[in-house]
Amino acid sequence: MARLKPRLATRALILIEDRLLLVNAYPGRNSDLWCAPGGGVEAGRSLPDNLLREVREETGLEVSVGPPALVNEFHDPASGFHQVDIYFRCAVTGGALTEDWRDPEGVVTQRQLFSRSDLDLARIRFKPDSLADAAWGEGLLYDPLEVIVR
Repeated sequence: MARLKPRLATRALILIEDRLLLVNAYPGRNSDLWCAPGGGVEAGRSLPDNLLREVREETGLEVSVGPPALVNEFHDPASGFHQVDIYFRCAVTGGALTEDWRDPEGVVTQRQLFSRSDLDLARIRFKPDSLADAAWGEGLLYDPLEVIVR
């Protein structure tokens, strides 16, 4: 198997009234897996600038990007795919979660707010495993390489 270079992505931890905004980023709702909004980094743009673009596309919200909260790695042993996600604490500065919003890229099909207990009690399927600790905790966490799930 050929070794691929790791892909770099940024993700937003957005708490609204103490609930975490997550997205379902599977066209056609082919998975019940939830994750923080964000995506791949484009070269020549800062991590916060990339994150601002991704959050706007995936949620319709404008945010301010705060400090990093989590570095997470995941991989697919079968294909060699390896991604490093850097999660930043973010605050909403504009926009609203409306029913008529659509992701212009067609990737995100749902956006929803979840409580800490939703994640702690595994009421939903989400990744990474350390998501709740990063969103409601302090400091910078590192979540080592975990196997990708779909």
